[in-house]
Amino acid sequence: MAAAPVGDSLLEIAHANKVDIEGACGGETACSTCHVILRKADFDKVPEPSEAEEDMLDLALGLTPTSRLGCQVFAAPELDGMEVTMPKEVNNMQK
Repeated sequence: MAAAPVGDSLLEIAHANKVDIEGACGGETACSTCHVILRKADFDKVPEPSEAEEDMLDLALGLTPTSRLGCQVFAAPELDGMEVTMPKEVNNMQK
């Protein structure tokens, strides 16, 4: 995958790289369709989720202790090499 522009969300980066992730609300923290799972080491480097993000994560399938919404995690130099997975329960409604 190409280098990600600093400040872009994981959702934007995924879409730019043709990764099949929905993001139904367009990154407005109003759904959980961009739910991703971070490695613990990467999870510890990103800011804590907002209350709105936590509320949406409560609705996500396959929730883990390192789950985040892709629209709320942003590329930063300290995240270089970050690995992200999508939960196996993801059902992309855009197909």
